[in-house]
Amino acid sequence: MRIIVDAFGGDNAPVEILKGAAKAVVTYDCDIILTGDEEKIRQAAAENEISLERMEIVHASDVMTMEDHPKSILREHKDCSMAVALRLLAEGKGDAVVSAGSTGALLMGGTFIVKRIKGVSRPALAPVMPSDDKPFMLIDCGANADCRPEMLVQFAHMGSIYMSHMYPREGGPRVGLLNVGTEDTKGGELQLATFPLLKESDLNFIGNVEARDVPAGVADVVVADGFSGNVLLKTLEGTVDMLMKNLKQSFMSSLRTKIGAMLVMPGLRVLKKKLSTSEYGGAVLLGVNKPVIKAHGNSKADGFCSAIRIASEFAASDAIAQIEAAVAKKGTVEE
Repeated sequence: MRIIVDAFGGDNAPVEILKGAAKAVVTYDCDIILTGDEEKIRQAAAENEISLERMEIVHASDVMTMEDHPKSILREHKDCSMAVALRLLAEGKGDAVVSAGSTGALLMGGTFIVKRIKGVSRPALAPVMPSDDKPFMLIDCGANADCRPEMLVQFAHMGSIYMSHMYPREGGPRVGLLNVGTEDTKGGELQLATFPLLKESDLNFIGNVEARDVPAGVADVVVADGFSGNVLLKTLEGTVDMLMKNLKQSFMSSLRTKIGAMLVMPGLRVLKKKLSTSEYGGAVLLGVNKPVIKAHGNSKADGFCSAIRIASEFAASDAIAQIEAAVAKKGTVEE
């Protein structure tokens, strides 16, 4: 398995990315293609004693910043590390791409360099998130702020196919529509129009789900427009960060609580790992021809290693082929 890694995408590039890639080579037995400034990559690796064994470097002279317009990846920044990575994937030089760079640029590059699956209206960002039960997928979480009902149904099918590969459940993944209530009649025009389409589909549709029930694992695939999905994503991430921060402050507040912390530390480590989004490697871009993974922008080495694992597992599955077949069977969602 050859995973192409954008070595200059994200807040902690390139050192944490190189550390994560080196860990993935050993842990998941994969080869890595790094894209970016070769001299800077080798210098960072040498200064931080990071092995580049089983890593090939493809030089890219430019870097896509968060301030650059996403469309500039196609022209002004066509030689940036992200664009080079996506072209290598499109040319079949690797099996998947992982980048922690600009979300908008990765969406633009995934759509127009790697290209959409024929019949897919819009690719969707779909992170896998922790819950009290199994992990669940949130689709879409920011790629498409304005959606039509047919798009949400297509998101549901793509998400269900992916989750059936990665986290199988008897009877198929449970699909829920994010809404302000569980009653069939709740929601705005989009939700009201989408509900009957999902109900009539061959999906394991369980109805509307409220945001407060999502962390409990009520659904395996939570379908939303990109605006609502992004609000839910950021709320969940912020809540987990706040919870862990306050737990740490509480345990460090006195000698008695510090002693207590020593006693419960193994359990706290398990809790932290269970709630950490870095365990799941970021978001897959569903609807494009090859596996593209958007790692968290602030990913450290462990998070990036997890993203490479997700990329490798996605590439090894036939989920994209199944999405292609499903879209061909159900017909194109018109623009």
